[in-house]
Amino acid sequence: MIPCMKLYTRTGDDGTTGLHGGARVPKTDPRVEAFGQCDELNAALGVARCAADATRDALIVECLDELQHLLFEIGADLATPTQSAARRKVSPVTETDVAKLERWIDAAVERVEAQKSFILPGGTELAARLHVARTICRRAERRVIALSEAPVSDPAPQVPSPNVVYLNRAGDLLFALARLANHNAGAADVPWTPRGQAR
Repeated sequence: MIPCMKLYTRTGDDGTTGLHGGARVPKTDPRVEAFGQCDELNAALGVARCAADATRDALIVECLDELQHLLFEIGADLATPTQSAARRKVSPVTETDVAKLERWIDAAVERVEAQKSFILPGGTELAARLHVARTICRRAERRVIALSEAPVSDPAPQVPSPNVVYLNRAGDLLFALARLANHNAGAADVPWTPRGQAR
């Protein structure tokens, strides 16, 4: 059981936040930025999940539910410094988790027509929400990569590569699910038309 926590502690009023394990860092620290982007992605997935209920597509619902739960695991991983004793309580994502995303991508792609052009974010409301989540996912991926390159408070960031790979596949999955959402609704994807060509 998770103990009841107060919504405000006043400890962050000085511009710092606590990492898993007790250390405090500035809220602008790249580690905080990385897990903060994962939190933003999770919120965007929650918005998409609300719209997914109406589709009754078991694959889309299952994917979004698991992505939200796994993002909490990634957030905990990113919030725990490499040298912290608290790392023993972290459950990092694995290659098995990545392989599951790849199976879902393949399953979604098999149900839609082959992509013949670049696609604009849009179509149905669910597809648009999934595209928004996809772009946030790409940003989260970049922030996690940046964490391994930046001089941060943790002397040895060593971002676990499965987190990067997982976020990369998650972005691909959200693109595939957006196309599936349009397909389910009988709506066409919105193709990109370069300037000078008839729309």
